[in-house]
Amino acid sequence: MKNITVSVDDEIYHRARIRAAEQKTSVSAMVRCMLQDVAAEETVFERLKRLEDETVACLSTRSFVAGKRLDRDALHDRDALS
Repeated sequence: MKNITVSVDDEIYHRARIRAAEQKTSVSAMVRCMLQDVAAEETVFERLKRLEDETVACLSTRSFVAGKRLDRDALHDRDALS
């Protein structure tokens, strides 16, 4: 486990100690909990990777074959694309 040092205003620290006492915990435990919540959130990279994996999985379930091309009339028919 890593130790970190955080500098805060005296008034913030005083109010945090009161809040911690009300919750029967310590300021360190409150900060630890907040950091765990932040670390548990999905990062932008993780979200984009998940979306990419979902898209690839979706595409791999469909069979794209060059012989299944639409003819010119069907391609430009708006009803064919919906």
